[in-house]
Amino acid sequence: MGVHHIALATPALAATDRFYTEAMGFELVKCVVGPTPEGGWARHVFYRNPDVHEGAPGMIAFWDLHGEYPPVDGGMSRAVGLPEWVNHLAFHATDPDDLERRRGRWLDLGLEVLDVDHGFCRSVYTHDPNGTLVEWCCDLRELDDTDRAEARAAIGAAQPPLEDPPTDVRHFPADPERQPDWFTD
Repeated sequence: MGVHHIALATPALAATDRFYTEAMGFELVKCVVGPTPEGGWARHVFYRNPDVHEGAPGMIAFWDLHGEYPPVDGGMSRAVGLPEWVNHLAFHATDPDDLERRRGRWLDLGLEVLDVDHGFCRSVYTHDPNGTLVEWCCDLRELDDTDRAEARAAIGAAQPPLEDPPTDVRHFPADPERQPDWFTD
């Protein structure tokens, strides 16, 4: 699936910029500033993961809106009354070593991190300054015909059987002493 970019509104561009460049390791690649159809103006800021493999060049972008707009709640799930784990951003980690490196980067910044082995993939989670859940995820095995058949059956069932929750879950609490000022402002 080739996604060019995903765009979200942010209420705090400076903190969002620092999170995605410092905590995620992304590079700022473009900022488009222009008028909006409603009479205001906006910055559309684009970031790219410099470590992404060939064929998956997608970006994430943020809108910094100025004008007659309602206040922005950047937490994608919280803003619509859902639990924060529902809508989230998941980025590809190439292998378990890459995932460990990315988790370490977050821990070095004092961020709260949840590490979960889902069986077919392993994920580490934290929150960006907007309150959106952000994930690095690495595949642990290829998905096969059995996975596809189980998925088709689950979609077709009125009440599919529940799977056991992951048991290999590690929580790393936030360390406010290590958190940069931009994250807590």
